[in-house]
Amino acid sequence: MIGVLDSHGESAEWTFPADPSAVRIARAAVRGQLRTWGLEELGDVTTLLVSELVTNSLRHAAGPIGVRMVRADGSAPHLLVEVSDPLPDPPRARTARHDDEDGRGLQLVAHSSRRWGTRPANSGKTVWFELAVPA
Repeated sequence: MIGVLDSHGESAEWTFPADPSAVRIARAAVRGQLRTWGLEELGDVTTLLVSELVTNSLRHAAGPIGVRMVRADGSAPHLLVEVSDPLPDPPRARTARHDDEDGRGLQLVAHSSRRWGTRPANSGKTVWFELAVPA
Protein backbone atom coordinates (compact mmCIF):
# COMPACT_ATOMS: atom_id res chain seq x y z
CA MET A 1 0.00 0.00 0.00
CA ILE A 2 1.24 3.43 -0.91
CA GLY A 3 -0.46 6.35 0.83
CA VAL A 4 -0.37 10.15 0.48
CA LEU A 5 -1.90 12.88 2.62
CA ASP A 6 -1.98 16.40 1.22
CA SER A 7 -0.23 19.20 3.07
CA HIS A 8 -3.52 20.71 4.31
CA GLY A 9 -4.96 17.39 5.47
CA GLU A 10 -8.04 17.72 3.27
CA SER A 11 -7.37 14.66 1.11
CA ALA A 12 -5.78 11.25 1.40
CA GLU A 13 -5.08 8.64 -1.23
CA TRP A 14 -3.73 5.13 -1.42
CA THR A 15 -2.78 2.66 -4.10
CA PHE A 16 -3.38 -1.03 -3.47
CA PRO A 17 -2.19 -4.04 -5.46
CA ALA A 18 -4.82 -6.15 -7.24
CA ASP A 19 -4.87 -8.66 -4.40
CA PRO A 20 -7.79 -9.88 -2.25
CA SER A 21 -6.14 -8.34 0.83
CA ALA A 22 -6.69 -4.91 -0.77
CA VAL A 23 -10.31 -4.84 0.43
CA ARG A 24 -9.37 -5.33 4.09
CA ILE A 25 -6.44 -2.92 3.91
CA ALA A 26 -8.53 -0.26 2.12
CA ARG A 27 -11.24 -0.48 4.78
CA ALA A 28 -8.65 -0.01 7.54
CA ALA A 29 -7.02 2.96 5.76
CA VAL A 30 -10.39 4.65 5.17
CA ARG A 31 -11.57 4.09 8.74
CA GLY A 32 -8.27 5.43 10.09
CA GLN A 33 -8.50 8.58 7.96
CA LEU A 34 -12.10 9.18 9.02
CA ARG A 35 -10.97 8.90 12.65
CA THR A 36 -8.18 11.44 11.98
CA TRP A 37 -10.74 13.86 10.52
CA GLY A 38 -13.23 13.29 13.37
CA LEU A 39 -15.74 11.73 10.99
CA GLU A 40 -16.13 8.36 12.73
CA GLU A 41 -19.91 8.54 12.28
CA LEU A 42 -19.37 8.00 8.53
CA GLY A 43 -17.17 4.95 9.14
CA ASP A 44 -19.66 2.14 8.60
CA VAL A 45 -21.23 3.42 5.39
CA THR A 46 -17.94 4.65 3.92
CA THR A 47 -16.09 1.39 4.54
CA LEU A 48 -19.03 -0.64 3.20
CA LEU A 49 -19.13 1.34 -0.05
CA VAL A 50 -15.34 1.30 -0.44
CA SER A 51 -15.43 -2.47 0.08
CA GLU A 52 -17.99 -2.85 -2.70
CA LEU A 53 -16.07 -0.70 -5.17
CA VAL A 54 -12.65 -2.19 -4.41
CA THR A 55 -14.15 -5.68 -4.74
CA ASN A 56 -15.60 -4.72 -8.14
CA SER A 57 -12.17 -3.49 -9.22
CA LEU A 58 -10.57 -6.74 -8.09
CA ARG A 59 -13.10 -8.81 -10.03
CA HIS A 60 -13.02 -6.88 -13.28
CA ALA A 61 -9.69 -5.03 -13.60
CA ALA A 62 -6.17 -6.36 -13.54
CA GLY A 63 -3.98 -3.74 -11.98
CA PRO A 64 -3.54 -1.38 -9.08
CA ILE A 65 -6.56 0.08 -7.31
CA GLY A 66 -6.56 3.69 -6.14
CA VAL A 67 -8.69 5.03 -3.30
CA ARG A 68 -8.90 8.78 -2.71
CA MET A 69 -10.87 10.66 -0.05
CA VAL A 70 -11.49 14.40 -0.01
CA ARG A 71 -13.04 16.26 2.89
CA ALA A 72 -14.86 19.33 1.59
CA ASP A 73 -15.96 21.96 4.08
CA GLY A 74 -18.08 24.98 3.28
CA SER A 75 -21.79 25.57 2.83
CA ALA A 76 -22.49 21.89 2.08
CA PRO A 77 -19.79 19.85 3.85
CA HIS A 78 -19.30 16.45 2.28
CA LEU A 79 -16.92 13.58 1.87
CA LEU A 80 -15.90 12.57 -1.65
CA VAL A 81 -14.53 9.06 -2.11
CA GLU A 82 -13.06 7.81 -5.39
CA VAL A 83 -12.00 4.30 -6.40
CA SER A 84 -9.92 4.02 -9.59
CA ASP A 85 -8.68 1.08 -11.60
CA PRO A 86 -7.09 0.51 -15.03
CA LEU A 87 -10.20 -0.93 -16.72
CA PRO A 88 -11.66 1.81 -18.96
CA ASP A 89 -15.17 0.33 -19.11
CA PRO A 90 -17.62 1.98 -16.71
CA PRO A 91 -19.39 -0.33 -14.27
CA ARG A 92 -22.93 -1.37 -15.07
CA ALA A 93 -25.63 -1.47 -12.44
CA ARG A 94 -27.52 -4.75 -12.57
CA THR A 95 -30.72 -5.95 -11.05
CA ALA A 96 -29.76 -8.95 -8.95
CA ARG A 97 -32.18 -11.81 -8.58
CA HIS A 98 -33.13 -12.96 -5.11
CA ASP A 99 -30.67 -15.87 -5.17
CA ASP A 100 -27.74 -14.05 -6.86
CA GLU A 101 -24.54 -13.83 -4.83
CA ASP A 102 -23.45 -10.56 -6.45
CA GLY A 103 -24.78 -7.68 -8.52
CA ARG A 104 -25.91 -5.39 -5.71
CA GLY A 105 -22.77 -3.27 -5.15
CA LEU A 106 -23.61 -0.31 -7.38
CA GLN A 107 -27.21 -0.32 -6.18
CA LEU A 108 -25.89 -0.12 -2.64
CA VAL A 109 -23.63 2.79 -3.58
CA ALA A 110 -26.51 4.60 -5.30
CA HIS A 111 -28.90 4.16 -2.37
CA SER A 112 -26.41 4.91 0.39
CA SER A 113 -24.71 8.00 -1.01
CA ARG A 114 -25.86 11.54 -1.70
CA ARG A 115 -24.51 11.36 -5.25
CA TRP A 116 -22.34 8.95 -7.21
CA GLY A 117 -20.97 8.52 -10.69
CA THR A 118 -18.15 7.36 -12.90
CA ARG A 119 -15.70 9.15 -15.16
CA PRO A 120 -12.78 8.24 -17.40
CA ALA A 121 -9.36 8.55 -15.80
CA ASN A 122 -5.88 8.90 -17.32
CA SER A 123 -5.56 5.15 -17.49
CA GLY A 124 -8.87 3.52 -16.71
CA LYS A 125 -11.85 4.86 -14.81
CA THR A 126 -12.88 6.33 -11.47
CA VAL A 127 -16.09 5.52 -9.62
CA TRP A 128 -16.95 8.09 -6.98
CA PHE A 129 -19.54 8.79 -4.32
CA GLU A 130 -20.38 11.65 -1.95
CA LEU A 131 -21.65 11.47 1.59
CA ALA A 132 -23.02 14.43 3.52
CA VAL A 133 -20.97 15.30 6.60
CA PRO A 134 -23.26 15.48 9.63
CA ALA A 135 -23.40 18.88 11.32
